[in-house]
Amino acid sequence: MKLIDWLLKDAPLATRREITPKLGFVLTVLLAIIWLIPFLWMGVATLRPASDGINAMAELMPSLKPTLDNVRDAWEIGDFPRYALNTTIICTGILLVQLVTITLAGFAFARLAFAGKTLIFYLFLMQLMLVPVLLIVPNLTLVAQLGLYDTLTGVMMPFFASAFGTFLMRQAFEAIPTELEDAALIDGASLFQRIRHIYVPLSMPSFSAFAIISVTSHWNDFLWPLMVINSPDKRPLTVGLSVFTATAEGTQAWGTIAAGTLMVIAPLLVTFLIFQRRFISSFVTSGIK
Repeated sequence: MKLIDWLLKDAPLATRREITPKLGFVLTVLLAIIWLIPFLWMGVATLRPASDGINAMAELMPSLKPTLDNVRDAWEIGDFPRYALNTTIICTGILLVQLVTITLAGFAFARLAFAGKTLIFYLFLMQLMLVPVLLIVPNLTLVAQLGLYDTLTGVMMPFFASAFGTFLMRQAFEAIPTELEDAALIDGASLFQRIRHIYVPLSMPSFSAFAIISVTSHWNDFLWPLMVINSPDKRPLTVGLSVFTATAEGTQAWGTIAAGTLMVIAPLLVTFLIFQRRFISSFVTSGIK
């Protein structure tokens, strides 16, 4: 919007009010088309027969005879069902533990009074300033010392706590009126009952927004699983796809690589298309821009 205002700075106010929404819509459509180009190319390459050759892959016009041979070849060459199961276990396990830790930590920082709370909270948020790559060596050392190397638990363990999730839930809990907790306290509700029946239900949009961010980031995570996992049957989708593209069959068939990539991102795309209204509502309600 600032760009549009700058372009129309010399125009009359009435003209700016009329043109700004239209230009904003046009720019949004153009950005959406640019964002869709890689997905369009991937879909075309997946459906294009391998006989078209490598040069034909640069063309966006699909073949007149689309085929699913590339999908079948990718399914047979790569163990994508196993990769998808491992990724689902990792994302689900991380999210379930995170929901518990961020709820308790967020409540503690929002409602409990203890010495040094503000200082501890700011120190906790310093994790957001650290580049994840810096933590790979110490995390890998700890995972190896605990005997969790080459296990799915080892992949999940460093992410059981989340500074961002704690911050998000602290903000959500602070927005809840304390009168509700006081009323429950008068009725004899315990600490965990107040969290379960008051804070958690009223903060569901924030939980949903965090779940979207958590699942998306760990579904696409590559470097950390690559460092921890060594066994082929424990690879997640991202690591499995990299191994798949490095095979002799994959390097000679862009259509097969595109089909494998499509199978990796398809679950997230389908989930987003089904629940897109709920996704957007969760981000808007939780205040995430």
